[in-house]
Amino acid sequence: MPKLWNETIDAHRAAVRTAVMDTTAALVAEQGLASVTMSQIAKESGIGRATLYKYFPDVEAILLAWHERQIGGHLDLLVEARDRADGPGERLKAVLEAFALISQESRRHHDTDLSAFLHRDQHVAEAQQRLHGMVRDLVAEGVRTGDLRDDIAPGELATYCLHALTAAGDLPSKAAVRRLVTVTLAGMRPDDTP
Repeated sequence: MPKLWNETIDAHRAAVRTAVMDTTAALVAEQGLASVTMSQIAKESGIGRATLYKYFPDVEAILLAWHERQIGGHLDLLVEARDRADGPGERLKAVLEAFALISQESRRHHDTDLSAFLHRDQHVAEAQQRLHGMVRDLVAEGVRTGDLRDDIAPGELATYCLHALTAAGDLPSKAAVRRLVTVTLAGMRPDDTP
């Protein structure tokens, strides 16, 4: 088969997967996880049920694929935020702020049942490990430059940051999220008191 034909088929398949995932996420947000059916998803996506089943076996598989895509996008945003900033302190601040803003935005979109379903997936644990490693490495850089305290291990400080910033999900504004990031960073500065 010519390469152009393969790319066209792959692009079509990717577009169908994307449409199905986006449609499913919208339907679940609107109606709840238990109310959405494969027939509904096929109809709203503009494809036949048989075609839908070629891509996904059930609603849960669609949601897990959608969530995996969301997590990958979030990690990409964090890497971009890190790479745009200069110096260890600014890189850490950029990543923490991006993480807190993602936490705030994400929390608004999930009901409790959906959140519980999605967060038991292995991809979440892997993403959390990658995020923790990224923050730990940035903290270690800050410790080496003397910008951050060295009396607590970088891994522990990374855990502190990430747990503190999950509170951003309950904050009403981006300004409040940024204040939380400022307070979190202040707790990591070297302690000069005797």
